[in-house]
Formats: sequence, C-alpha cells, structure tokens
Amino acid sequence: MEQFPEFGRKLSGVKTLRPEISLLSLVIVLVLLVSGWWQASFATSVHRGTTLVKVTIPPGATAREVGEILESRGVIKSALAFRLSALWYGVDQQLKPGVYQLQPGANLKYLLDQLVAGKVWEEEFTIPEGYTLKQIAQLLEAKGLMTQEEFWQAVSKPYDYEFLAGISPGPKYLEGFLFPDTYRVAVGDKPENIIRKMLDRFQEVYSEVSRHRAPGLELNTLQVVTLASLVEKEAKLDAERPLIAGVFLNRLKKGMKLESCATVEYLLEEPKPVLTYQDLEIDSPYNTYRVFGLPPGPIASPGRASLLAALNPAPTDYLYFVARPDGSHEFSRTLEEHNAAISRYQSQK
Repeated sequence: MEQFPEFGRKLSGVKTLRPEISLLSLVIVLVLLVSGWWQASFATSVHRGTTLVKVTIPPGATAREVGEILESRGVIKSALAFRLSALWYGVDQQLKPGVYQLQPGANLKYLLDQLVAGKVWEEEFTIPEGYTLKQIAQLLEAKGLMTQEEFWQAVSKPYDYEFLAGISPGPKYLEGFLFPDTYRVAVGDKPENIIRKMLDRFQEVYSEVSRHRAPGLELNTLQVVTLASLVEKEAKLDAERPLIAGVFLNRLKKGMKLESCATVEYLLEEPKPVLTYQDLEIDSPYNTYRVFGLPPGPIASPGRASLLAALNPAPTDYLYFVARPDGSHEFSRTLEEHNAAISRYQSQK
C-alpha cells in the first residue's frame, strides 16, 4: 500500500541513490536542504562585482580540506556544505589542484565544476623578439609566474630536445631557444613546465623554417640560431634581415671579424646608445670586435623572420652595413664606401 506514490517515484528516479548508501544519501539530502539555504543566504549577501579571490588548492587535498580552504578565504560560507555537495555529485575524488580565481558567493555546483574541470587561473605574457634570458627572467617575475632565482634554476636544467643536442647545460645554454611569442600558462605552474612550453614553440617554428634552408649552408643548429640572434639585434626591417645575414656569412667566409655592436652590447649591464672604444676592448669570446667567427652562442631570442634569414641568407657581395637615422641600413662592398657612409650618417645625428 503506497501512501505517497509521487514521492516514491521521485526517489526511484534518482540514479545515484543506491540501496547500500540510501541512508547516507538521505542524510546528505537533509543536510543539503539546510546548508543550501545557508549557502543561498550567503550568496545573496555578496555583491556580484566583488574582486575574485585567489585560492591555492594543494595536490592531494581532500574535499574536506578544499572546503576548509574555500571557507577560510571567504569563497563559501560552509565547508561542510561543500564537502557534502562533492559527495552527492560524486566528485569528491576529482578536485584538481592549482591556483584558482573564484567568485565569493558562487553556488556550490558552479565551484565544484570549476575545480573538477581544473579551470585554474591563467596568465598571459609576451616575449618580444630580441629579448635575452635576463629580460625574460625579469618579465616572468613581473607577471608573478616565478622569481628570477627560480627562472635561472629552471633554465640551467637539462632538457631533452634534438636542437639542444651537444650543448652543455648551464645558466645561459638556453639563450636564443626560448621562442619569442605570446603564451598563456597556469599561475603556479612549475617553472620547468613554462620553460618547456617556450622550447616546444621553438621546436615547432624551427622545424617549419628549416624546410627553407639554403643548399650548402654549412652551419649547425646552434650556429644558425646564433647568427639569427645577431640578425635580430641588428635589423629593424624584415626585408633587410636576409641581407644582414648574407653580410655576416660573407665576412665569415673571408676570415673577417664580424664586428657586430650587438655582441658587445650583450656584455654590458645596461644598453648604451653609443659604444665607446673601451667597450670594444672587452675581453670576451662574445666580443666580435676582438675574436673571429661567430660568438659561442646566441645573444638573444630570434624571431621567425631572423631564423629564416639565417637559414636562407640573401646572395650578395656586400661586406659592410651601417644604420641610417630611420633604422634602415646602407650596405657597402668596400671599406672605402662603408667609411663614407659612416661619415654621412654620423653628420646627421
């Protein structure tokens, strides 16, 4: 004899209600009915324009611990209601760790969905072309993604990429290989994971531009990226990048010093508008006014256009170039022509 047929049908239609846990389920329902009113009352007391709250959920945190964290941060009113909701929806073992930005007063189901999906707080950053490791470290610290100390520890670790084969890990061995681009990463992610994301992007771009490698180009990957980094720092116009790469290769073939001001600036603590003769005498394998050949490694992160220029330089007989006031360059075949160009543009400064 069934006195409440409607109630019976509704209970039988709840898929998650199994006989062996029916008592627990009923208890949860009753508690949720009370705590739901409690939570709803709290939600209506919070202004919907309030600042999002930063919440860190550590790895391995239980639903109870997550609830306590959310309650302590003012995101929810009741840690117990959160825990029971997680049990009721069957997601108490599915809450993802990470750093979240959560809205105080949001309903429990919405919060659970965020935590189960792992919709962590993400930050976007852009590495400009020509940035050095030092500049990248400063940028990432300013974005709150890692300290500079954490950055230098991360970039000094070995990474298993073919393009790094033969390069010994050290503080600057990744110079030139953290590809300049815009990235979106999870706040709180390990520094190594962020570094790897930039290395992955370099691998993707370099694999694509390598298809345009000029026949007979006798440079390995490290040398290509090093040459590209010089092009990146010297060139302002994309159209001139292959010409500048061609000039540097011509000088290498003739046994001439590259005499790139960019390699000297790389050695300075702060960039200078004009280098001094004393700067040009700095004793370093990177100073191409003192040593022959390419520097031992890149001096910045080259972009796609500079990598392409280094892989496929313009065929030219130019041996010199000098910057005009507008950032473009005048190219010369002889030292006499070059000196005349220098005199001409120096008088315009």
